Amino acid sequence: MSSALAKDNGAIPGAQALLKGLAVLDAIGEADRPLRFTELALRTGLPKGTLHRILQALIERRLIRLDARTNTYWLGHRLFELAHKVWAAFDLRGAAAPELDSLADETSETVSLGEFDSGAVLYIDERSSIHTIGLRLGVGRRAPLHCTALGKALLAFLPPAPQRRQLEEIELEAFTEHTITEAARLAQDLALTRARGYATSESEHVEGVHAVAAPILDHKGEPLASIGVLGPSHRLAGDRLHTMGRRLMEAARRISGNVGATSVSMSTAPRPVRQAQESRVACVLPSTAYLGEGPVWSPAEQCLYWVDILAPAVHRFVPATGENQSRGLPRLIGAVVLRRGGGLVALTQDGLESLDFDEGVLQPMVDPEAGITDTRFNDARCDAAGRLWAGTMALDASPGRGAIYRFLKDGSWARVANGFTVSNGLDWSPDDRVMYFADSAAQTIFAFDFNLETGEITNRRPFIETTPDEGRPDGLTVDAEGCLWCAMWDGWAIRRYSPDGGLLQTIELPVPRPSSCVFGGPDLKTLYITSGRIRLSEDLLTQAPLSGSLFALQTDIKGRPPNLF
Repeated sequence: MSSALAKDNGAIPGAQALLKGLAVLDAIGEADRPLRFTELALRTGLPKGTLHRILQALIERRLIRLDARTNTYWLGHRLFELAHKVWAAFDLRGAAAPELDSLADETSETVSLGEFDSGAVLYIDERSSIHTIGLRLGVGRRAPLHCTALGKALLAFLPPAPQRRQLEEIELEAFTEHTITEAARLAQDLALTRARGYATSESEHVEGVHAVAAPILDHKGEPLASIGVLGPSHRLAGDRLHTMGRRLMEAARRISGNVGATSVSMSTAPRPVRQAQESRVACVLPSTAYLGEGPVWSPAEQCLYWVDILAPAVHRFVPATGENQSRGLPRLIGAVVLRRGGGLVALTQDGLESLDFDEGVLQPMVDPEAGITDTRFNDARCDAAGRLWAGTMALDASPGRGAIYRFLKDGSWARVANGFTVSNGLDWSPDDRVMYFADSAAQTIFAFDFNLETGEITNRRPFIETTPDEGRPDGLTVDAEGCLWCAMWDGWAIRRYSPDGGLLQTIELPVPRPSSCVFGGPDLKTLYITSGRIRLSEDLLTQAPLSGSLFALQTDIKGRPPNLF
């Protein structure tokens, strides 16, 4: 915060003390971490004596609190009480009206607003532009939750217990041949919706009608309502459907004043937004993957396996021919790993599973988080002894829900670390003494001391810490020289770091959201890079049309062959 906010110039007469107190509240609330007294003094520009008196007054009114263990200041519980009163008087239709008007004009489709109503979704407002042809819903009409975009957006963002109660009470009636009528499939669809941030309905309620909707979240991050667009399938399909989903997420956040949008996964614009510079990286497979991830090079097959987490699908790319085979899967998939006996295992929202790529069939093996419905596995890799390591995260990336698991070939597992938010890249130093692990939300790559013989990790510490302007560390790989290469999500780049954490190289990319990287090719000197287009605006997709594609960088540096499970 600028110290100018704490000055009296232009202040309302007699309100200077109040404005200074509000400036202190803003400084605490806008900081990305709790602040100490000296940091607050620097950010507000207030004299120490004045700041001390203001802090004491705010503590007495329970607007802030002091953590005596760390001597840092936090927002107080009184603000939660006031927030409840604000939301009790929240005029949903009034707040949504400008967005409904804007979306109707922009899309030339029907735009609707819905909320829960006794096991159904109730349409409480609607707009149709003058260009809209047919397809009007009618305010006051009720529709099923399980097959409408508005209804699925509401269901998907409920906390686990209320969601289970709603699903138990819903009759999964078939309205078309596309309606999901199996509880397990609906649960998988809702998990995908929560991870993606918006729901779709493609001829599920009415044949030939497609719809997309996003939740409007309250101050607790729970669904207050949902806003959606529907239209004929020939106009609302493919990438337009998903681009509109991203647009609806932005509108939903504006309606709720951004109060409910607390998770990292809800971010929609890379920071910074900049034109990609001329890149040394070649696009070897143009694609529109929503969230391309988990590249794994197979020396035996001379091919690259990679996944689209939100499609969901696993792909096999053969550089020699340019052929890419895809296998759609029934649930979210975070990564695949090569097996010593041949074939693959996959990390999904249902845990560790064997994967027959040719048939596209998953077979469950073990699920350490079987009783937790709103988490999934993300990135994974094997150590030199053949143990498989994988991280988890909440579907909506809510803080602190992620953990690191270690799997053995007999199916046994152990939870070895926790408290992460967006579990990501994993790899080891060439001497197997250090394990690296990225938490994208924390903007940190951690290092652990690693014991190859026992598989134990100790002495967790930050190895690399980045700023929002640099992007978030995502998938990573370590080369034969012990240097770490990391994809910088929202950073338009791949970075190479030395074993002591020094930045050696930045490779600019033509896409804002590179997601992971791995060395491959006959000599292991080609760096393959996956990317995503999830939640990018139409403007950014115009600027970076190759988002979601697979890229390659030819280097003079050799990677390392993958460890097998």
